[in-house]
Amino acid sequence: MQFDKYILQKIDEELKNYVNKDDKLYNASKHLLFAGGKRIRPYLTVVTYMLKKDDIEKVLPAAAAVELIHNYTLIHDDIMDNDDERRGKPTVHKVYGVPIAILSGDLLYAKAFEAISKIDNEKKAYEVLKILSKACVDVCEGQAMDMEFENYFPSMEEYLEMIRKKTGALLEAAVEIGAVMGDCNEEERKALKEYAKRIGLTFQIQDDILDLIGDKKKIGKPVGSDIREGKKTIIVIHALKTLDEDNKKKLLNVLGNKNISDEEIMEIIRILKPSIDYAKNLMKEKTEEAKNYLKIFDKDRRKVLEDIADFIIERIY
Repeated sequence: MQFDKYILQKIDEELKNYVNKDDKLYNASKHLLFAGGKRIRPYLTVVTYMLKKDDIEKVLPAAAAVELIHNYTLIHDDIMDNDDERRGKPTVHKVYGVPIAILSGDLLYAKAFEAISKIDNEKKAYEVLKILSKACVDVCEGQAMDMEFENYFPSMEEYLEMIRKKTGALLEAAVEIGAVMGDCNEEERKALKEYAKRIGLTFQIQDDILDLIGDKKKIGKPVGSDIREGKKTIIVIHALKTLDEDNKKKLLNVLGNKNISDEEIMEIIRILKPSIDYAKNLMKEKTEEAKNYLKIFDKDRRKVLEDIADFIIERIY
């Protein structure tokens, strides 16, 4: 799917208002912000708003707040994981050092609340503040859960709860904020929340799949990184429940081994094929559920949200 260039341009223009200084701190905060991200979250905020409204200028500060928070989480996430690359570029802490990277993330976090203060309706600004604050708490809790998983194998339920928070919370917030700004009623807000819950889930599952079968150039990191890092993804959790003892042993032997060869990674991907198929089927099921929740909206206006649900599971990076 093609995102509307005009909307993306308006989002970028709005974002530039908050990071328009030219010094080391601001350059570090812009490093990822304008490094070719897909802008799915602020785009969701705008197109959810457009279910009921047409003047997008009023929703731009709220959309910018969502994207600023997202980029703050990415910078800190990369520091915690000690990642070298993001979106095919060196990570902020690799270019500017850890102290400036932490500060640049904190700056974006603060700027998100500055953006909320630009919302011209105080009641809506307060609602947006509540939604985004809760999402920030959820992301932190989800990240902490993910780190805890390094010490044990989570159940499928625990894993799904972790991604609902770590990945899903901000996607949910993006949609809910669009609904608030667009004057959606209670029934519409509930339906949109259910839609967002499901696309949050499929977003992370597709990332898990792309790590194994994606194009290295497109995903911006080596294929099989999650295996080398010992990540307990939905695919690994499913595999450990369903593989025979021999293949289970092979998987456990390489999981978390940073020195395994590309050939060994390929062998593990072959073993994981049934679990990759399981993950793909789950995504299809959740995408259909997500689209069903949109049926209460105008057919033409909801189409872009339906297309985004499909795009999330069809994207190649």
